[in-house]
Amino acid sequence: MKTIGLIGGMSWESTAHYYRVLNQETAARLGGLHSAPVIVHSLDFAPIAAMQAAGDWDGAGRQLATAATQLQAAGAQLIGLATNTMHLVADAITQATDLPLVHIADPTSDALLADGFATVGLLGTRFTMEMGFYRDRLQLRGLTALVPDVDRTNLNAIIYEELCRGIVSDLSRRTYVAAIERLAARGAEAVILGCTEIAMLIDDSVSPLPVYDTTDLHARALVAAALA
Repeated sequence: MKTIGLIGGMSWESTAHYYRVLNQETAARLGGLHSAPVIVHSLDFAPIAAMQAAGDWDGAGRQLATAATQLQAAGAQLIGLATNTMHLVADAITQATDLPLVHIADPTSDALLADGFATVGLLGTRFTMEMGFYRDRLQLRGLTALVPDVDRTNLNAIIYEELCRGIVSDLSRRTYVAAIERLAARGAEAVILGCTEIAMLIDDSVSPLPVYDTTDLHARALVAAALA
């Protein structure tokens, strides 16, 4: 099994989820006492979040590219970026090393297409919802992604001010459920939890649409790639 290099810390709450799923999936596939060979480079999220807010994507890309080169030097054989939003700078990572990057949108697309969905809702940070990098990749796979037409600022604030800090509230859960209901009314057949923290709030038990947890799908895809 190849060694997985995971760029995490954005936020550490979701990176902890990644680590758990990576090891659970490895044990499920290999049995016994097997666990995932993984090197985690956990970044300080505060400077990255400041770069996001300032629109300094080049600076953020350089920082993540440096993390990728350090993972390669430490022995990683493939790279996973444990955040949806920062896949905006995925090209900076792939250009910095010769390691394969497992893109978070790809296993998500695979799962949706396998289940027969074509029009999906996309929830995430305002960057993921409003900038084209994520929706364009879904579209290349034949998926139409709808984003909330109202309340994007509030949905974004819940991620940064609550979920990234480990705060989970029923009020915020109701806000997300209402957003999913509006997406369903516009024709969404399923919803992508396109921020690695949203699964802290939303799952199939509360959502009016089937949910696709990008954290879970991505972590499992990393294990599959490491075993390929």
